[in-house]
Amino acid sequence: MVEVIVVGGGVGGMVSALLLARQGHRVRLYEQRSRLGGKLAEHSRDGFTFSLGPSLLTLPDVFTDLGVELDLVELPELCRYRFADGSTLAAYRDPDRMAAEVERLAPGEGRNWLAFHEWARGCLDASRRTFFSGPLTRPSTGARLPDLLAVAPGRTLDGLARRFFDDPRLRQYADRYATYAGSSPYRAPAALGCIPAIEHGEGGWYVPGGLPRIADALAALLEKAGVEVALGAEVTDVLADDRRVLGVRLASGERERADVVVANTDAAALYGRLLPDRRRLRRIAGLGASSSAFLLLAGVDGRTEGLAHHSIVFSADYRREFADIFDRRRPPEDPTVYIGCSAVDDPSQAPPDAENWVMLVNVPARDPARWPMSPEAYRDLVLDRLATRGHDLSGRLRFVDLFTPADLRERYGAWGGSIYGGAYSGRLAPLRRPGNRGPRRGLYLVGGSVHPGGGLPLVAMGGRIVASLVQEDLS
Repeated sequence: MVEVIVVGGGVGGMVSALLLARQGHRVRLYEQRSRLGGKLAEHSRDGFTFSLGPSLLTLPDVFTDLGVELDLVELPELCRYRFADGSTLAAYRDPDRMAAEVERLAPGEGRNWLAFHEWARGCLDASRRTFFSGPLTRPSTGARLPDLLAVAPGRTLDGLARRFFDDPRLRQYADRYATYAGSSPYRAPAALGCIPAIEHGEGGWYVPGGLPRIADALAALLEKAGVEVALGAEVTDVLADDRRVLGVRLASGERERADVVVANTDAAALYGRLLPDRRRLRRIAGLGASSSAFLLLAGVDGRTEGLAHHSIVFSADYRREFADIFDRRRPPEDPTVYIGCSAVDDPSQAPPDAENWVMLVNVPARDPARWPMSPEAYRDLVLDRLATRGHDLSGRLRFVDLFTPADLRERYGAWGGSIYGGAYSGRLAPLRRPGNRGPRRGLYLVGGSVHPGGGLPLVAMGGRIVASLVQEDLS
């Protein structure tokens, strides 16, 4: 029997462990925190519950195909955008309805959005045959040469937006898909423009009780498959000789032998601490860190009339905002704010006659102690910006708890508090991310910092890729 150890119980590690156990291997999973799920976590206070990670699920089949049983609520309105001039755009799941809404906002642009969506569908199809199907070193047998052109190589996401849209508000709408990878649209590849095809083709879904329920469902499947899960168990070293992995060492000092080690950790943490490798660490550093997140978790009195489940309140100058994050490495002076309000649809998330608001701002992956203002002062700035743009919470706040890049770094070992490890920057950015095979035989990597990237569906796809690589290598 092959001995497998999975280091880290994020979604990618859980999917890897589940599939490897189903292949017949003995699988042990070590998670340093008290619960599984990684960044798919939540925070509770005074009867309110907040999702710290994603609150919108796309590509649910990635999980239901594993046997995860979910009660899903489809959102006909994926998101509501508010621009700096006060205009709004409702993003409906139905493409024709979305095009009509774009036409309402900017006459003449509805047909351009349909062309953009058609391009995104072609890009997504090509990505499924190549990028999502396995390691980049082994393209799928279904891959075709035109797939290279379908992802607009050499073009940035902002360049793609300018190709399709004349209205600057619609360019800002399209550019924001770079934030799904913690990147700048002025540097990220156009391939990120395939995301609208996922949202409008497969839909956006909410899980009653919050998306952390997906982690609970995966945990139940791990138990059923016989995976041995140890919580509160920190791995301090991956043990290896010059050729292959030998196992791991725990914080308790115990050494656990393994034929296969799957590292569901930040790649920088793996090569910086668990299995030091200066050359690979330098390559990761060369990518530059992805953005981090500043969260305001607010208990809000009353109910907000007409508030969408997800809203984006845009800044007035997107280019300056991303220059603040990635060049000046400071929190944006005029931030775009994402608002998630699960209480609108799910009363289990807040007391009666109240709402839970998760307000997220993209900030640099940097210790807040080095910011030009304190986190509390930045909280007040964010709330002030929202008030001037139609979301004044004065007199309604019961409390506001903060979650900063320091929390991401301390909880998950994330590089500087980055959400997705390295940023997507440059034409070949997807090819430069760490791969799923490590530098020793029997070592594999999974999670948001490695191929195919971050976000719930992608890390789950990464778990499938790792399980297939293990099976292939062992055979």
